[in-house]
Amino acid sequence: MAAIQAGDPGLFGPDSVTWQMHGDPMMWIAGIRALYLQALHPRAVRGVMQNSDFRRDAWGRLMRTANFVGTTTYGTTEAAERAGARVRKIHRMLRATDPDTGEEYPIDEPALLLWVHCAEIDSYLHVLRRSGFPLTDAHADRYIGEHRAAARLVGLDPGAVPADRGELAAYFETVRPGLAAGSEARDVDDFLRSPPTHPLLVPARGTLWRRVAGLAYASLPPYAHELYGRPAPGPSTVTRRLRLTGALLRGVPARVRWQLPPRHILRAMERLGPGSRPAPYKLEPNAAILDGPGEGAADSDGGDGTRWGRAG
Repeated sequence: MAAIQAGDPGLFGPDSVTWQMHGDPMMWIAGIRALYLQALHPRAVRGVMQNSDFRRDAWGRLMRTANFVGTTTYGTTEAAERAGARVRKIHRMLRATDPDTGEEYPIDEPALLLWVHCAEIDSYLHVLRRSGFPLTDAHADRYIGEHRAAARLVGLDPGAVPADRGELAAYFETVRPGLAAGSEARDVDDFLRSPPTHPLLVPARGTLWRRVAGLAYASLPPYAHELYGRPAPGPSTVTRRLRLTGALLRGVPARVRWQLPPRHILRAMERLGPGSRPAPYKLEPNAAILDGPGEGAADSDGGDGTRWGRAG
């Protein structure tokens, strides 16, 4: 393996679990799952819908979120800090109103920021493990702990953020009674099931996008399916589909996938050298790969209190 050249490794660096995980193509499905989960917090989703053009520019919002994750993962420390400062500045200026009580509240309330953070980290970890990305329980705990740095960027106190799977599961148990699928969550669901598309791309939306969004929805915990009021296939079927999708997407050469703008990973490799290339085998190979894809995840609750069994 080529040595890593001198250079700014950023917030995480090539030795982190985050660096290896975030180069995986299943992150896109995990991101959609995160949106479904985040929309179940009424105050959080209301802040989004009242302060953005989500209904007309949802694609733009999705891409901006992906760019933020790419920058904070693979960018320089300066670039990550700058991205975080922009987010905090925007959030400080925005407020939302509860239509039932008339209460006005800032959207950068720590409780709301924490929900968004935990829903994202849980979704990234859950989908990747369940789809066969080789992560042990120790890797999962390390990943959650690493993202206290990302939580700081958006304005959270890292000490108040879950540091491992146990703390993340306990957090979801605490917040779960307040979750609901209100009108804003239904809007998000409607968009994700059938997003606005150029007429020429409508067939692709029907054959490809709905399967991707459907798989992301199916990977949610059962309580989320109950709140949305839409059933999902059984856990073993969902796991089997996630593993098949993961195998297909990972069959596309990484350098082909990473050519898509804004090319965060390739730019990081240019800065740090070819030895910084994200690759699952760099994660403690004595534990991860030898156990087989997803082996360590088969009895995991994914941080959301929901257990699911092995495929087939």
